[in-house]
Amino acid sequence: MQFRTWPVAAFAVGALLLLVVVSVLESNRRAQEIYAQLDQVNQRYHEVEAKLRRMRSDVNMSGIFVRDYLLDPDGERADAYRAQLADFKAANTTAFRELRTLISGPETNAQLNSLRAKLQEYWQALDPLLDWTPAEKLTQSFRFLRSEVIPRRDAVLAIAQEIEEINGTTMATQRTEVAGQQAELRRDLLTLLAWSLLLGGVVALTAVIRLRQLERQSVAERRHAEEAEHRMRELSQQLVATQEEERKKLSRELHDHVGQVLTALRMELGSIDRLRASEDGSLARAVAESRQLVDNMVRTVRDLALGLRPSMLDDFGLQPALEWHARDFTRRYGLPVDLAVSGDLTSLADPYATCVYRVVQEALTNCVRHAKATRIRVTVAGTSDVLAVTVVDDGVGIKVESRKSGLGLRGIEERVRDLDGTLDIHSAPGVGTSLTIRIPLPQAKPSEEVQFARIAG
Repeated sequence: MQFRTWPVAAFAVGALLLLVVVSVLESNRRAQEIYAQLDQVNQRYHEVEAKLRRMRSDVNMSGIFVRDYLLDPDGERADAYRAQLADFKAANTTAFRELRTLISGPETNAQLNSLRAKLQEYWQALDPLLDWTPAEKLTQSFRFLRSEVIPRRDAVLAIAQEIEEINGTTMATQRTEVAGQQAELRRDLLTLLAWSLLLGGVVALTAVIRLRQLERQSVAERRHAEEAEHRMRELSQQLVATQEEERKKLSRELHDHVGQVLTALRMELGSIDRLRASEDGSLARAVAESRQLVDNMVRTVRDLALGLRPSMLDDFGLQPALEWHARDFTRRYGLPVDLAVSGDLTSLADPYATCVYRVVQEALTNCVRHAKATRIRVTVAGTSDVLAVTVVDDGVGIKVESRKSGLGLRGIEERVRDLDGTLDIHSAPGVGTSLTIRIPLPQAKPSEEVQFARIAG
């Protein structure tokens, strides 16, 4: 049982593609998670910074308002200062609440609690100021600011600074974690790349090895096919040569032996006819009928001998044999054949002359049997290096399936191929058929040319 490689190769390639697709999707998902986490870290850091800036700004602005209030000798604007400080306190409380939601955790709870306590002390310390009289503001403002407001404000700002530092540390830690995840993703991608390259290398190596094996098998099979074709061509050539030789022998036997016997028999019948009694009419009729039968048999034997292989092809050459065959074909079937011969055909070797004669003979037979032609034109042209034969009729044409299945055309093709020639057939329904063969002629050796020139001279 022959091992089939393509299912394994298809499975390996499919696994490789699946691995690449899954890994790309997973890497994309993890990268998106990392980017989202990094964006969240940055956003949280900036929000904490914004809240801390808001709280510091509220504390500083409240200190400025307290200072302005203490320096204002008139108490008419106490309600406005009180409303403004209430707004600062409310905004400060809201910012602190949002800050706790952002950075609540074990590492920041202590600082947040301390900050809340300091803020409460700070805002509680500012409450009595709004009820002071101008004399109290004049006598106690400087001491109160130095001992109560400024230390609490500085404490609040210090705690806010600590929280900012914790926020920066937290952000750095989270950035480090994200960088670690990125490094892990990079390692995973490199591992995936290594596995993909390994699997791809295995698939490629297997494919190359298998293709190499298939190429070797293909070369071996092509060599065997060429050897088989060469042996078949040799066998075909031997078969054709044997067939022609047998035809030649049979034609000679029919012409020489059977023909001579029939001729002798006819002469004997003539003698009997001369020796018979004139008054015996029945014997005369029998002798006449016998002579007629012998004449018919002589013509039949002669036609069979010429059909197998005309003796004039061996005795006179290709052109006289073709001319006789064209005349005999017209006489038999009443179909005009125009024969045109050009070039010197007297020096053709027997295989080439036999091939041309058989091709023309088979082509004319096909015209009678299948083409339904009314006229045929045969052209034979010989040069020093090529022999071309064209048979054109005005019949119904040849179908494609007839070209493939016809034994006559196969025989023509085999004969022409044995001599390294080519066969071209052009046909269309209703417009006739054109059959052309071209056979390269062997070049005479220099020594033979010189010898022939000496003999001719």
